[in-house]
Amino acid sequence: MVWLLLLQVWASCLWLGHSELVTSFESSCPQFFFREIPPNEALEPEDPAWICQRYKNQYFFATLYDRQERIPVYSAYIYEPGPGKRPKGWLVEPQLMGPTYPKTMEKEWTLINHYNVSLEKLRESQAVLQDYKNLTGLNRGHLNPNGHHHSYASRMATFTLTNIVPQDEKLNGGAWNNYEQQTMIRKTQGCNTTYVVVGAVPGNNYIAKGRVNKPSYLWSSACCVVGNNHRKAWAVIAENDQNEVQLLTLGELEDMLTQLYGRGQVSLFDSECPRE
Repeated sequence: MVWLLLLQVWASCLWLGHSELVTSFESSCPQFFFREIPPNEALEPEDPAWICQRYKNQYFFATLYDRQERIPVYSAYIYEPGPGKRPKGWLVEPQLMGPTYPKTMEKEWTLINHYNVSLEKLRESQAVLQDYKNLTGLNRGHLNPNGHHHSYASRMATFTLTNIVPQDEKLNGGAWNNYEQQTMIRKTQGCNTTYVVVGAVPGNNYIAKGRVNKPSYLWSSACCVVGNNHRKAWAVIAENDQNEVQLLTLGELEDMLTQLYGRGQVSLFDSECPRE
Protein backbone atom coordinates (compact mmCIF):
# COMPACT_ATOMS: atom_id res chain seq x y z
CA MET A 1 0.00 0.00 0.00
CA VAL A 2 2.85 2.39 0.85
CA TRP A 3 4.45 1.98 -2.56
CA LEU A 4 1.05 2.61 -4.20
CA LEU A 5 0.75 5.84 -2.24
CA LEU A 6 4.29 6.83 -3.22
CA LEU A 7 3.46 6.05 -6.84
CA GLN A 8 0.45 8.37 -6.66
CA VAL A 9 2.55 11.14 -5.13
CA TRP A 10 5.23 10.66 -7.79
CA ALA A 11 2.63 10.70 -10.57
CA SER A 12 1.08 13.88 -9.19
CA CYS A 13 4.50 15.51 -9.30
CA LEU A 14 4.60 14.92 -13.05
CA TRP A 15 1.63 17.24 -13.55
CA LEU A 16 3.72 20.37 -13.79
CA GLY A 17 1.63 22.23 -16.32
CA HIS A 18 -2.09 22.38 -15.64
CA SER A 19 -4.86 23.89 -17.73
CA GLU A 20 -8.23 23.16 -16.32
CA LEU A 21 -11.52 23.15 -18.17
CA VAL A 22 -14.03 24.77 -15.84
CA THR A 23 -17.74 25.60 -15.90
CA SER A 24 -17.19 29.31 -15.22
CA PHE A 25 -14.33 31.75 -14.70
CA GLU A 26 -16.15 33.38 -11.76
CA SER A 27 -15.96 30.20 -9.69
CA SER A 28 -12.48 29.02 -10.71
CA CYS A 29 -10.05 31.80 -11.79
CA PRO A 30 -11.80 35.16 -11.39
CA GLN A 31 -8.59 36.98 -10.40
CA PHE A 32 -7.68 37.77 -14.02
CA PHE A 33 -10.74 40.00 -14.48
CA PHE A 34 -11.30 43.49 -13.10
CA ARG A 35 -13.69 43.23 -10.13
CA GLU A 36 -13.65 39.47 -10.90
CA ILE A 37 -16.21 40.02 -13.68
CA PRO A 38 -15.46 38.36 -17.08
CA PRO A 39 -16.79 39.67 -20.41
CA ASN A 40 -20.49 38.99 -20.94
CA GLU A 41 -22.00 36.15 -22.96
CA ALA A 42 -22.18 38.25 -26.17
CA LEU A 43 -18.71 36.85 -27.01
CA GLU A 44 -19.57 33.20 -26.35
CA PRO A 45 -19.37 30.91 -29.40
CA GLU A 46 -21.68 27.95 -30.08
CA ASP A 47 -19.27 25.42 -28.59
CA PRO A 48 -17.20 27.19 -25.89
CA ALA A 49 -14.59 25.87 -23.47
CA TRP A 50 -13.57 27.87 -20.39
CA ILE A 51 -9.90 27.22 -19.59
CA CYS A 52 -8.06 28.35 -16.46
CA GLN A 53 -4.48 28.22 -17.72
CA ARG A 54 -2.38 26.70 -14.95
CA TYR A 55 1.30 25.85 -15.12
CA LYS A 56 3.52 24.46 -12.34
CA ASN A 57 0.54 24.48 -9.98
CA GLN A 58 -0.26 28.15 -10.48
CA TYR A 59 -2.91 29.93 -12.52
CA PHE A 60 -1.52 32.47 -14.99
CA PHE A 61 -4.45 33.53 -17.19
CA ALA A 62 -7.90 32.56 -18.47
CA THR A 63 -8.95 31.64 -22.03
CA LEU A 64 -12.38 31.28 -23.60
CA TYR A 65 -11.82 28.77 -26.42
CA ASP A 66 -13.94 28.19 -29.53
CA ARG A 67 -13.91 24.41 -30.09
CA GLN A 68 -15.56 24.71 -33.49
CA GLU A 69 -13.15 27.26 -34.99
CA ARG A 70 -10.19 25.87 -32.99
CA ILE A 71 -9.03 29.32 -31.87
CA PRO A 72 -9.36 31.29 -28.63
CA VAL A 73 -12.16 33.86 -28.40
CA TYR A 74 -10.15 35.80 -25.83
CA SER A 75 -7.47 35.48 -23.18
CA ALA A 76 -7.58 37.53 -19.98
CA TYR A 77 -4.56 38.29 -17.83
CA ILE A 78 -2.84 40.81 -15.57
CA TYR A 79 -0.11 42.84 -17.27
CA GLU A 80 3.21 42.19 -15.46
CA PRO A 81 6.06 42.67 -17.95
CA GLY A 82 9.68 41.96 -17.18
CA PRO A 83 12.92 40.91 -18.82
CA GLY A 84 13.47 37.28 -19.72
CA LYS A 85 14.06 34.75 -22.44
CA ARG A 86 11.37 33.67 -24.87
CA PRO A 87 10.45 30.05 -24.05
CA LYS A 88 10.67 27.28 -26.63
CA GLY A 89 8.18 24.53 -27.38
CA TRP A 90 4.40 24.46 -27.73
CA LEU A 91 1.73 22.94 -25.53
CA VAL A 92 -1.82 21.62 -26.06
CA GLU A 93 -4.85 21.09 -23.81
CA PRO A 94 -5.66 17.40 -23.15
CA GLN A 95 -8.94 18.16 -21.37
CA LEU A 96 -10.46 19.43 -24.62
CA MET A 97 -10.57 15.73 -25.58
CA GLY A 98 -12.65 14.95 -22.49
CA PRO A 99 -12.71 15.22 -18.69
CA THR A 100 -10.92 11.89 -18.18
CA TYR A 101 -7.72 13.27 -19.72
CA PRO A 102 -5.04 14.98 -17.60
CA LYS A 103 -5.65 18.53 -16.39
CA THR A 104 -2.33 19.40 -17.94
CA MET A 105 -0.84 21.69 -20.51
CA GLU A 106 1.33 19.13 -22.30
CA LYS A 107 3.47 18.73 -25.40
CA GLU A 108 1.88 16.66 -28.16
CA TRP A 109 4.84 14.28 -28.09
CA THR A 110 4.31 13.58 -24.38
CA LEU A 111 0.62 12.83 -24.82
CA ILE A 112 1.20 10.51 -27.79
CA ASN A 113 4.15 8.66 -26.28
CA HIS A 114 3.24 8.54 -22.58
CA TYR A 115 -0.55 8.72 -22.42
CA ASN A 116 -1.50 6.60 -25.43
CA VAL A 117 -3.35 9.50 -27.08
CA SER A 118 -3.64 9.35 -30.87
CA LEU A 119 -2.82 12.46 -32.88
CA GLU A 120 -6.21 12.01 -34.59
CA LYS A 121 -8.03 12.21 -31.25
CA LEU A 122 -6.06 15.34 -30.34
CA ARG A 123 -6.71 16.94 -33.75
CA GLU A 124 -10.47 16.45 -33.37
CA SER A 125 -10.50 18.55 -30.21
CA GLN A 126 -8.20 21.48 -31.04
CA ALA A 127 -5.50 23.00 -33.21
CA VAL A 128 -2.19 21.10 -33.28
CA LEU A 129 1.33 22.02 -34.38
CA GLN A 130 0.82 20.52 -37.84
CA ASP A 131 -1.96 23.05 -38.51
CA TYR A 132 0.55 25.90 -38.27
CA LYS A 133 3.17 24.34 -40.58
CA ASN A 134 3.94 25.74 -44.06
CA LEU A 135 1.91 28.93 -43.67
CA THR A 136 2.34 31.76 -46.16
CA GLY A 137 2.06 35.31 -44.84
CA LEU A 138 0.75 34.09 -41.49
CA ASN A 139 2.32 32.85 -38.26
CA ARG A 140 1.39 31.85 -34.72
CA GLY A 141 0.07 34.93 -32.98
CA HIS A 142 -0.23 34.99 -29.18
CA LEU A 143 -3.35 36.62 -27.78
CA ASN A 144 -1.75 36.79 -24.34
CA PRO A 145 1.87 37.62 -25.25
CA ASN A 146 4.76 36.07 -23.33
CA GLY A 147 6.43 39.51 -23.09
CA HIS A 148 3.68 40.75 -20.76
CA HIS A 149 4.86 38.40 -18.01
CA HIS A 150 7.89 38.55 -15.78
CA SER A 151 8.71 34.94 -14.82
CA TYR A 152 9.76 32.02 -17.02
CA ALA A 153 6.78 29.93 -15.85
CA SER A 154 4.27 32.71 -16.64
CA ARG A 155 5.83 33.16 -20.09
CA MET A 156 5.89 29.42 -20.79
CA ALA A 157 2.19 29.18 -19.92
CA THR A 158 1.36 31.46 -22.88
CA PHE A 159 2.86 28.90 -25.30
CA THR A 160 -0.28 26.81 -25.44
CA LEU A 161 -1.97 26.56 -28.84
CA THR A 162 -5.25 27.41 -27.06
CA ASN A 163 -3.80 30.97 -26.78
CA ILE A 164 -2.76 31.16 -30.47
CA VAL A 165 -4.41 32.35 -33.70
CA PRO A 166 -3.19 32.47 -37.32
CA GLN A 167 -2.01 36.09 -37.47
CA ASP A 168 -0.83 38.19 -40.38
CA GLU A 169 2.98 37.96 -40.26
CA LYS A 170 3.59 41.66 -40.90
CA LEU A 171 1.00 42.71 -38.33
CA ASN A 172 2.37 40.31 -35.70
CA GLY A 173 5.93 41.56 -36.11
CA GLY A 174 4.96 45.18 -36.83
CA ALA A 175 2.11 47.36 -35.58
CA TRP A 176 0.68 44.74 -33.18
CA ASN A 177 4.10 44.16 -31.66
CA ASN A 178 4.57 47.94 -31.29
CA TYR A 179 1.29 48.13 -29.40
CA GLU A 180 2.25 45.21 -27.11
CA GLN A 181 5.78 46.42 -26.41
CA GLN A 182 5.64 50.23 -26.60
CA THR A 183 2.09 51.61 -26.41
CA MET A 184 1.26 49.38 -23.41
CA ILE A 185 4.26 50.72 -21.50
CA ARG A 186 3.10 54.31 -22.11
CA LYS A 187 -0.55 53.62 -21.38
CA THR A 188 0.14 51.81 -18.10
CA GLN A 189 2.20 54.63 -16.57
CA GLY A 190 0.83 55.23 -13.07
CA CYS A 191 -1.27 52.04 -13.04
CA ASN A 192 -1.23 49.87 -9.93
CA THR A 193 -2.82 46.86 -11.65
CA THR A 194 -3.71 46.50 -15.33
CA TYR A 195 -6.29 43.94 -16.44
CA VAL A 196 -6.20 42.92 -20.11
CA VAL A 197 -8.69 41.09 -22.31
CA VAL A 198 -7.39 40.36 -25.82
CA GLY A 199 -9.32 38.50 -28.48
CA ALA A 200 -9.94 37.53 -32.08
CA VAL A 201 -13.05 37.80 -34.26
CA PRO A 202 -13.55 34.67 -36.43
CA GLY A 203 -13.27 35.33 -40.16
CA ASN A 204 -14.36 33.59 -43.37
CA ASN A 205 -10.99 32.01 -44.15
CA TYR A 206 -9.22 28.95 -42.73
CA ILE A 207 -5.82 27.32 -42.57
CA ALA A 208 -5.00 23.60 -42.44
CA LYS A 209 -7.65 22.53 -44.98
CA GLY A 210 -10.48 24.25 -43.15
CA ARG A 211 -9.55 23.10 -39.66
CA VAL A 212 -8.45 26.37 -38.01
CA ASN A 213 -10.16 29.73 -38.47
CA LYS A 214 -8.13 32.74 -39.57
CA PRO A 215 -9.56 35.68 -37.58
CA SER A 216 -10.77 38.74 -39.46
CA TYR A 217 -9.81 41.07 -36.59
CA LEU A 218 -7.62 41.05 -33.50
CA TRP A 219 -8.50 43.31 -30.60
CA SER A 220 -7.18 44.18 -27.16
CA SER A 221 -8.64 46.07 -24.22
CA ALA A 222 -7.27 47.15 -20.87
CA CYS A 223 -8.61 48.61 -17.64
CA CYS A 224 -6.23 49.81 -14.98
CA VAL A 225 -6.47 50.95 -11.40
CA VAL A 226 -4.69 54.25 -10.68
CA GLY A 227 -4.36 55.18 -7.00
CA ASN A 228 -7.33 54.37 -4.81
CA ASN A 229 -10.31 55.55 -6.81
CA HIS A 230 -9.26 56.36 -10.36
CA ARG A 231 -9.70 53.99 -13.32
CA LYS A 232 -8.56 54.35 -16.91
CA ALA A 233 -9.22 52.18 -19.95
CA TRP A 234 -8.19 51.92 -23.59
CA ALA A 235 -8.49 49.54 -26.52
CA VAL A 236 -7.19 48.70 -30.00
CA ILE A 237 -8.38 46.76 -33.02
CA ALA A 238 -6.56 45.55 -36.14
CA GLU A 239 -7.69 43.93 -39.36
CA ASN A 240 -5.83 40.64 -39.70
CA ASP A 241 -4.50 41.44 -43.16
CA GLN A 242 -3.22 44.98 -42.53
CA ASN A 243 -0.13 46.14 -40.64
CA GLU A 244 -2.12 48.79 -38.79
CA VAL A 245 -3.55 49.13 -35.28
CA GLN A 246 -6.40 51.53 -34.46
CA LEU A 247 -6.43 53.05 -30.96
CA LEU A 248 -9.95 53.28 -29.49
CA THR A 249 -11.81 54.01 -26.30
CA LEU A 250 -13.17 50.96 -24.49
CA GLY A 251 -16.71 51.99 -25.46
CA GLU A 252 -15.78 52.27 -29.14
CA LEU A 253 -14.28 48.77 -29.15
CA GLU A 254 -17.29 47.27 -27.37
CA ASP A 255 -19.62 48.85 -29.96
CA MET A 256 -17.47 47.56 -32.84
CA LEU A 257 -17.40 44.05 -31.37
CA THR A 258 -21.18 44.18 -30.85
CA GLN A 259 -21.50 44.67 -34.63
CA LEU A 260 -18.81 42.13 -35.57
CA TYR A 261 -20.03 39.27 -33.34
CA GLY A 262 -23.74 40.04 -33.77
CA ARG A 263 -24.80 38.38 -30.51
CA GLY A 264 -25.92 41.41 -28.51
CA GLN A 265 -24.19 44.29 -26.72
CA VAL A 266 -20.62 43.35 -25.77
CA SER A 267 -19.28 44.26 -22.32
CA LEU A 268 -15.60 43.49 -21.71
CA PHE A 269 -15.18 44.92 -18.21
CA ASP A 270 -17.18 45.89 -15.16
CA SER A 271 -19.03 49.22 -15.47
CA GLU A 272 -16.43 50.96 -13.27
CA CYS A 273 -14.00 50.98 -16.23
CA PRO A 274 -14.55 54.22 -18.20
CA ARG A 275 -16.02 53.78 -21.68
CA GLU A 276 -15.01 57.25 -22.95
